[in-house]
This record gives sequence, structure tokens and C-alpha cells, in this order.
Amino acid sequence: MCTRWRGGEHGGFAGVTWAVPPKILTADSAAEPTLGSPSGHPGSSVPPFVYRITKYDPAHRDERGHYTGAEDTVSDHGPIEEAYLAAIAAFAEAAGIDQLEIREPQIGGFAHFGLEPPVDGYGLADLLPAGLAGFHDGAPVPIAVGLELVRSMLRDNGVWCRLEAGGAFAVHVGWDQYIYIGSNQPCETALARTRALGLFPERLDASPYDFAPDDPAYVQRPADADFWDRLHRTVSAYRAVFLEEVFAGNASRWHRLTRDNIETVRSRLAPRAQLAVWADLLTDVDTAVAALPDEGLVEIVWEDEDGQITSTVVDETRFEAVTYRLATARAAGVVSMYAGEDLPLFTAVLPDSDGVLRARWQTEPTPSDRDWAFLKTLRRGQVVTGTVTTIAGFGVTFVDIGGFTAMINIPELSWRPFDHPSDVVSVGQEVTAEVLDVDMARERVPLSLRAVQEDPWPQVAQRIGEVVIGPVTKIVPFGVFVRVEDREDGFQGLVHTSELDESSRDVVEVGDVLPVKIIDVDLARRRIALSHVQALTSTPAGQPCD
Repeated sequence: MCTRWRGGEHGGFAGVTWAVPPKILTADSAAEPTLGSPSGHPGSSVPPFVYRITKYDPAHRDERGHYTGAEDTVSDHGPIEEAYLAAIAAFAEAAGIDQLEIREPQIGGFAHFGLEPPVDGYGLADLLPAGLAGFHDGAPVPIAVGLELVRSMLRDNGVWCRLEAGGAFAVHVGWDQYIYIGSNQPCETALARTRALGLFPERLDASPYDFAPDDPAYVQRPADADFWDRLHRTVSAYRAVFLEEVFAGNASRWHRLTRDNIETVRSRLAPRAQLAVWADLLTDVDTAVAALPDEGLVEIVWEDEDGQITSTVVDETRFEAVTYRLATARAAGVVSMYAGEDLPLFTAVLPDSDGVLRARWQTEPTPSDRDWAFLKTLRRGQVVTGTVTTIAGFGVTFVDIGGFTAMINIPELSWRPFDHPSDVVSVGQEVTAEVLDVDMARERVPLSLRAVQEDPWPQVAQRIGEVVIGPVTKIVPFGVFVRVEDREDGFQGLVHTSELDESSRDVVEVGDVLPVKIIDVDLARRRIALSHVQALTSTPAGQPCD
């Protein structure tokens, strides 16, 4: 089962999905990594010139690419480390790059995989003005800061990220002592400088650390106007929900949302953060403690008496210690850290200020997220095929159109009159219908069955002046209704009391047949006006209904 690694407790922060940490040191940490193919993701462009920079002589590798020389496989905090940074600086200068963007930042979490001890602050101390809050996707940093981030990654201080400048330049730190530099320039002077530093540059097709989405076909929901509209509706329905804000790969904050504070919380979210909306996450503390499993990773979230929300990731070895801390909490909740369990209501990623979603995060899709992605493929007027799943007691018909349940309201089932939807459709029946609207905020799709059928009303309008004989179907205070077509779902028209022969007004009953003349057809209101009096003066008795 895949574990959703999250960061451990850190000043009220916890982490987010981290399938495999980007840097895992093993006995074969100097082995040549398997190269990935260039990413085709819209948010990722691969520079054409890619070099692997190492301190390992390629001649000192076996047939599998494993290093067999005498070089140490960890950072030396000295000449070799400085050589790496100097090489990166040389490539940046050759490419004309003076600023980089932090992409997909991550920090050390529940497990530490470095060979060196963890460092307070994850190696970010004094690098970013906003500290950890400034270590977010898309944050611009000058080359000097980028070099210090590389130093921190080489030393396994607990921080990792891609450093990129659009499709023009990229620096990726892989297995210890491997640097991957991509550029849109060949950078011959930088290559010469790198060799002079005693390092070995090798030309590659791509960096194995180029971004590649977990699921290239998955469309991530942006936190756009539709998202916030849906969130407002969800808060109104639940009275309060909990928003998990993941802003540095595996560092997060929790917010309790009410109708009064949504916009305030929204204004304080970190750029490009991942958002997850949870309902009823915090419950009675005793109930939350009872929900702890016998073993496994969980994230425990609690709210103290001051309303501060804190979370931590623990396994069974720390359950007792955390339970003790919950003694003074006024609410708490437990979230499983295993993929597919305890999913939020829906998720999203914050777009940039211009509305464009440039973050490349992928949240674990919920059923609502999958519905949203499917709705993005629909458009008004589109004809779809589906299967009737339910005919509700209130008349609405529900149709499965590829895993999403759409609805057909009663007026859209047929042009013709009917008593119940089951007269028109049946459960399990395959139907073809037209999409009337795609409501992204409510995640609703109304369909029309009659829209794909020929409208018979224009043909009825051509029958004005025609005399027919039909059965009385209903008697009302202002007249009677008569069916003017010889079929069970035939159209009916109204014979107003003033158009009834005096001899028939008090004796006519449902089921009686009457000769009537079609005197008007209102296409806009879908109404037929009939006259019994005019029919008696213009047609012989006994003429059948069509």
C-alpha cells in the first residue's frame, strides 16, 4: 500500500503527499541513476543541453554504472562542494541567468534519509526573508541564494527542490554528489570551467529529475472562482469545514473555515499552495483517540483551547505520547496516511495572480475531483449517451454518463404529456440526451431528452381549423380537456366553458368523446385551444380523432 509521507510536527505545520523522497542515500548512492524521459507536462519544458556534473571519473564505473573508485559518496563540506557551486555559477553566467525559481519544494519529514544529522530550519536559515513560508513553489531567488539551496541539498539538511528558469535553465540535485544542469545554450566556457575545477561533465538527453506528473492524464482542479463558490456552499452546508493548506511540498497549515472567515483565510494562503477541504475533521477528543489504529502512520490534528490547530504525523510508537497531549484539546481528528483512505471532500491548487495554474503539484484525486475533471470535458449543447440509474420519487431522472450522474427534470423528458417519468424511461435503459448546462460550482449537469427529439408542436400548429373527435381527459371549473391525437401520449387541448355546447356543459364526463375544432395553438406556452360549439356547426358527427 502506498504511503502518503508527510512532514512531522513543526511549529504547527505538517506535510503532504510524498510518495518517495527525492534524495535517498544507499550503499549504491554513487550508481548512475536511470534516466527519465523529458516531461510533456504543460508546466514543464526541458532545456536542450543537459549535463550531469559529478566528482566521479566515468572510467571508474562498472558495466551497471556503479562507482568503483575511492571517492567518498557524501558531501565533503569543502573543495568538492565549492567546485560544484562554482560550476553551477559558471553555467548560469554562460546562459545569462541571474535568477531562478523554486519548483516543487519539499522539506524533511517523518523520516530522515540523509547520512548526516538533521539541521534545524532544514538549511533554510537566513536564505529566505519569510523563512519556511517563503519556500514555496514559484518563489524567485537570485543565483547566490540558489547556490546555497544546492549546498543544503548536497548536505541533506532536509530541504529539496528543483531550481529552474522557465525552459532556459535548470539545476537539479539528485543522488549525493550528482548535479544535473540544463540550459538552452551549449555553454562551452562553463564546460571548460567545470573540467578545470576537477569535475566531470557528461552530456545527457535529459535530467532524471525533470518533473513528470504522477498521472499525465490527470487534470488538477485550480482554486478558481468556481472552487471558491463551491467552498462557500460547502461551508454553508456543513456550517464549518477544515482547509488543509500545503505550501512547501510536505509542510502544511490547517484552517477552520466559517462563512465569516473564508476570505480572510484565502488572502493569507501561500502562493501555489495545495488545498484540501475536509468536513467534520475535528470531532470529540475521546472519539478521535478511539479511532487510532493498532498500528500504522496517521496524522493527528487537534484544536487547543485558544483555537490553534496543530498536526503531527506519528506511528503506533508515539500514540501514547500524543494522546497525552490531547488531554487539554477541545477537539481532535485522525487522518490515515495511506493512499486511498480518508480522502477530503475535494482538492485544488492555487493559480497565480493572473489566474494561470503554473504549479505542477498533483493532489490525490477525490471522487469530487474526478467529477470536476469529467465536467471539464463537457459543453452546453453536447449530445451524450448514458444509462438511467434512478427515477426519484420527486420525478427527477438520474443518468450515468461515464461515471458522472447527470439529471433530467420532468419537463425535459418528452415533448408529449405523461403521468410519471417511468412512462418515458426505465432504469437500465440507455438514452441519448443533450447537455443543457455545466455547473462547475455545484457540479451539476442537467440533460434534455426531448432536445434530441423532433419537436411535434409545429405540426400541431398546422392543424388549426381541423375538427376531430377525442375523449375527455380532465374536467376543470373553467372547461374540459380533450385529447386531439389517437395515442395514449397524445396532446390535449382545452375546451373553455364558453366553447362548450350548453347541452353538454353539465353532463359531460371523463371518457366521453366530443367533436372539437382546433382554433388556436400557442407554441410559446405549449397550449391548444378547442371549440365544441364550432365543431358542431362545421363537421358531421362521428368523425374520428386522428
